[in-house]
Amino acid sequence: MSTAAPTGRPRRSSGTQEFIREQMTSLILTRGLTAGDPLPTEPELMELFGVGRHPLREALKALQAVGIVEIRHGFGTYVGSVGLQSLEDGLTFRMRQSMAGDLHEVRNVLEVREALEVGLAEKVVTHFGRHGTDELAGIVEAMRARADAGEYFPDEDWAFHRALYEPLGNELVLDLVSVFWRAFAGVDARLPGPRYSPADALRWHRDLLTALTTGRPERFAAAMADHFVGIHARLAD
Repeated sequence: MSTAAPTGRPRRSSGTQEFIREQMTSLILTRGLTAGDPLPTEPELMELFGVGRHPLREALKALQAVGIVEIRHGFGTYVGSVGLQSLEDGLTFRMRQSMAGDLHEVRNVLEVREALEVGLAEKVVTHFGRHGTDELAGIVEAMRARADAGEYFPDEDWAFHRALYEPLGNELVLDLVSVFWRAFAGVDARLPGPRYSPADALRWHRDLLTALTTGRPERFAAAMADHFVGIHARLAD
């Protein structure tokens, strides 16, 4: 299937953007290009797709927003790494909108995040049963020091979750957990209800560590569900 349109073919403006995006993604796939590979120059793409400079640039901006292409001004256009920034921005925006109303979207995002992390219990327990929990124990100890001083510990919190999932070797899992974690971190101060204490947060992470050492996925899954109790309580009707 060709990725090019006949040069000079008339095209409605309403369909041009979609056409260019479809052709660009098809070009990348059919040529087997990967992240960082250079794409044809702007004049080459204009001729290849039979479109003008302005619609091409607008389509490339849209593709850059979702990570499919990367525009390096002064150097050219390259295949992007297709990150999840647009997903994170969208979730954060929807959650902030929801906080002015019934918090429905916040609850929805929390439900998906919880399902993801609880659902990974068996894989996590299997990995740490083989490789030990020394790194996690060190992070929990750093949490304890902050909690004893009456301080919250967002850096250590993320380090703990990253250490749980990074060894699984599934980059998408880590990216998704990161998106959900940052989305909630961005709205945490605006959530209603009393915030859980640093001591509460420490206890939840200690329980996760203890559950890991039992080698029982159901124990870890239950501890992970408990880990979200503090947020659920703030969203209660």
